[in-house]
Amino acid sequence: MINVLFMLTFIVGLALTLWAQWRVRGNFDRWSRVAARSGLTGAEVARRILDANGLHHVPVQMVPGRLSDHYDPIAPAVRLSESVYHSHSIAAISVAAHECGHALQHKEAYGALVLRHRMVPLLNITSGAAPFLLFAGVAFRMAGLLLLGLVFFSTVVLFHLVTLPVEFNASARAKKIMAQQGFISGAEEERGVRRVLGTAAFTYVAGALVALMELLKYVVLLFFQTNNDD
Repeated sequence: MINVLFMLTFIVGLALTLWAQWRVRGNFDRWSRVAARSGLTGAEVARRILDANGLHHVPVQMVPGRLSDHYDPIAPAVRLSESVYHSHSIAAISVAAHECGHALQHKEAYGALVLRHRMVPLLNITSGAAPFLLFAGVAFRMAGLLLLGLVFFSTVVLFHLVTLPVEFNASARAKKIMAQQGFISGAEEERGVRRVLGTAAFTYVAGALVALMELLKYVVLLFFQTNNDD
């Protein structure tokens, strides 16, 4: 029963993760070949959004890697991959606008973003210890260790859940700003932005679902373990 549970969650989790990654890459590649009518690059869009919102001190920097784009709240800085920084494509300006959405959240102290940042120090401890506690609890049939591992792993799941509104809100801001400032025009470009940002957001949904499945798996194991001990 336990072996089947482990195998099932592993297969479903892996399939969900790979499917989400495949969709992101597919949509990004598709809309990377479509140039925006505005003719702006990802870096130019990011700079205009930041300046329009009083974030002149936040630099737009190029970083190596593919789909390595992110907003660094500590620097602070918007960091774009080379394929986004120099590109005029719908995919590039969508990603750039999304990362600027996080910068705007930071400026406004958006609640979910603040909570996620505050969780990081705790997560650095619990995410590293949870796998060892869960493994030890299952291997040595120690319900106490398994329960402690569940508590630690719950913070990881919570972090995934808190990330969802952060990402969805950043995308919503990006789509609104891009339309208002004329970075995109027409139904086709709007559809491209929705596809790029929608599939990117789905990776976070997939991550949260996988984490929830893992948590449920260990809850079931704890239930069986405590019942068998009785």
